[in-house]
Amino acid sequence: MRRVACLALLLPCLSLSPAQAEVKVLVADTIRTGDPAQPVVGAMAWDAQTGRVLSVGTREAVLKQHPQAPRIDAGKATVVPGLIDAHAHLVYLGNTLAQADLSGARTRGEVVERLKAFEKTLAPGEWLQGRGWDQNRWDNTDFPTVADLDAAFPERPVYLDRVDGHAGWVNSAALRIAEKAGKPLAGDWQPDGGRIVRDAAGRPTGVLVDAASSLVTAQIPALDDAAREKRLLAALQAAVSNGLTGVHDMGVSREDLALMKRLADAGKLPLRIDAYADGNQAALDDLCRDGLYQHPGGRLEMRGVKLFMDGALGSRGAALLADYSDDPHNRGLLVTSPADFEVAVRKAEGCKVQVATHAIGDRGNRIVLDTYEKVLGARKGSDHRWRVEHAQVVSLEDIPRFARLGVIASMQPTHATSDMGWAAQRVGPERILGAYAWQRYLHSGARLALGSDFPVENVDPRLGLYAAVTRQDRDGQPPGGWQPDQRLSAEEAVRGFTSDAAWAGHDEAQVGRLQAGLRADFVVFDRDPLTVDAAQLDDLKVLSTWVDGEPVYTAEAAPAG
Repeated sequence: MRRVACLALLLPCLSLSPAQAEVKVLVADTIRTGDPAQPVVGAMAWDAQTGRVLSVGTREAVLKQHPQAPRIDAGKATVVPGLIDAHAHLVYLGNTLAQADLSGARTRGEVVERLKAFEKTLAPGEWLQGRGWDQNRWDNTDFPTVADLDAAFPERPVYLDRVDGHAGWVNSAALRIAEKAGKPLAGDWQPDGGRIVRDAAGRPTGVLVDAASSLVTAQIPALDDAAREKRLLAALQAAVSNGLTGVHDMGVSREDLALMKRLADAGKLPLRIDAYADGNQAALDDLCRDGLYQHPGGRLEMRGVKLFMDGALGSRGAALLADYSDDPHNRGLLVTSPADFEVAVRKAEGCKVQVATHAIGDRGNRIVLDTYEKVLGARKGSDHRWRVEHAQVVSLEDIPRFARLGVIASMQPTHATSDMGWAAQRVGPERILGAYAWQRYLHSGARLALGSDFPVENVDPRLGLYAAVTRQDRDGQPPGGWQPDQRLSAEEAVRGFTSDAAWAGHDEAQVGRLQAGLRADFVVFDRDPLTVDAAQLDDLKVLSTWVDGEPVYTAEAAPAG
């Protein structure tokens, strides 16, 4: 049997055989299937034309079944089912990759220096945009102001998204453009679902929270189709290079779905996208009129809607039942009124569309649960799989309601490790017990689906695995982990990014495990995430990423010597 050389790091040492070219076999020291009945095997075969698994089992058994099939030998590597990010934003990631990266900046001055460097790439008059600032990382944790930007950028308009995407920081030039297009931003009025931060004299200071940010972003020139496609393709490549084979894309517009359809038609989607419509707007109208959408290629679908209830904790926009512990008289924001939210939920329920709702504060989560229970009525025990996205700070008495209502807690482990330095200051010692409380959900019988919320957090799911199992930052702090009783086991964390995420998207008959009949979506790691030391989970190497039994990413080989 003739062999060819291995390609790059692990891609196929193939045994060439025309007789069975439609079947491929992968062998490895460890293949974790995610199937409790057969959790670890040594080989897997799939149909190269359909991309579906034919069999898994011992190396001897599978090779005996398919003796002439091309063979891919992964050696000592570990194969796991393809990782699925259950809450992310691909278009937003693509935009972020094309903007100034402000993540991790420790001071206002560092933000300005990064912006100055990025400005050199811009054309005259072009908006300067960036993302990732977080005042909680600075010595002075007050919100920044226009004055911090105006000296460096007196004429060029600047718009900077906060790390959570729930606040914008702008300069005076951007405010002037917004006021010219609308009404003055000074005074005591506030837009629905948002807050203009003002000084004692009623003048805007330069930070716009939640819906208020649209007063400026609506004035930023729209991208053309070619630029939008280029950015989305960059986001897709970033996802597969980090081991993702699927993404639940939360908040996809009619126009963005059309772009994804074009890429799917052209065979340019390297992973699976479960798109959730962007609220009670045109994309949801399309689902109600035309029915749930699925592309014939199997890599794009829209069967759900993503709604919003409140803001974010970092910008004090999450809706709380009582005042913020570090900001008396502030209980956050409702981005959507309870009445409008119920209208949207009833509309989705009537169209058989899955509902997923952003809720971070304990008041926001309670309103969502109350509305779900009211609208579902006798159907609350059905297989509806409605979701709460983030479920970040939840009253301890409300956590058991998730299981009783059949509601999925869609959570992001890296949110806990990003927020742990200041979250208790926001909500105090009692409410923090219901925050990022993964084990409390599991013990109550609720389902967890794990994701990242990228680009709010990093696109890399290995960071999510690490955060879930350690509840530490990447320097290993705090010792033993923050609220360590809420840590997940490695098995629970991997399941949250595979079979449980698949179930949350109604995709369990397609992906999430490696077993006969399911799609051959998998990731090849250099080590086993279920046995490696927890401190090394963020350092696993993605050797290759496969979708439908074909490689969509392969790591470059290390140079010889």
